[in-house]
Amino acid sequence: MKIFFSLVAMLLFSGILYAHGISEADKQAMLDGGNLRYIWLGATHMLTGYDHLLFLFGVIFFLNNFKDVVKFVTIFTIGHSITLIFATFLGIQANYYLIDAVIALSVIYKGFDNNKGFENYFGIKSPNLMYMVLAFGLIHGFGLSTRLQQLPLGDDSYEKFMRIVSFNVGVEIGQILALVVMLFIISFLRKLAHFKRWSKITNHFLMFLGFMLLLMQLHGYQHQSSPEENWFDTTTHKHIHEDMDIAEKNNYRHSNSLLE
Repeated sequence: MKIFFSLVAMLLFSGILYAHGISEADKQAMLDGGNLRYIWLGATHMLTGYDHLLFLFGVIFFLNNFKDVVKFVTIFTIGHSITLIFATFLGIQANYYLIDAVIALSVIYKGFDNNKGFENYFGIKSPNLMYMVLAFGLIHGFGLSTRLQQLPLGDDSYEKFMRIVSFNVGVEIGQILALVVMLFIISFLRKLAHFKRWSKITNHFLMFLGFMLLLMQLHGYQHQSSPEENWFDTTTHKHIHEDMDIAEKNNYRHSNSLLE
């Protein structure tokens, strides 16, 4: 069981925590690489940002026509673009573990909502989806901002703003690519003979992944606040963090080499 949770932890977070331990040479290479480098980083961040993708998957899961998909994806995009751009440009910061914990809650909420949890367990209607997508979009954007602020953005205001916008453009490109895959998966599920049963299983699994993300972010916050206290076996815990550090550094080196 410990091995299972360790593997899930590494899978979920190898692509999320990728802004620590950047060398000065890598930072300078990013600044010298132009806006294209930030577009690339934005796209790869979204494509490996499992928390953002899981929430989006939950949002579009029961949408029956393309117009609704465009509507809610646009609302989500507006929300996360607002906080991503302005929080980063103005330097508004918060603990990224806590922000990502709220993002994990958004994943749990959507799986719970898709399985009619509010009606079945609380006897109330589901919250207005448009308002919830906008609200969580703002939070997801703040989460993206906390990561982007760990990257070198330069001192010149105009260049800094353009790098932020470029990163955001990359995020949207990554989101579109991910949406194509999601729609294909959902289309496949809807063709199954027992779609209703599979939809419940899928959304229960969505909640499980959200719960795992929540635990890991709270663990990250706890480890940051009290590094001497561990929730996991010490040996396993050490290996997970070592693997994450290696993956983070390799991510940046790989991105830089592709764009040189």
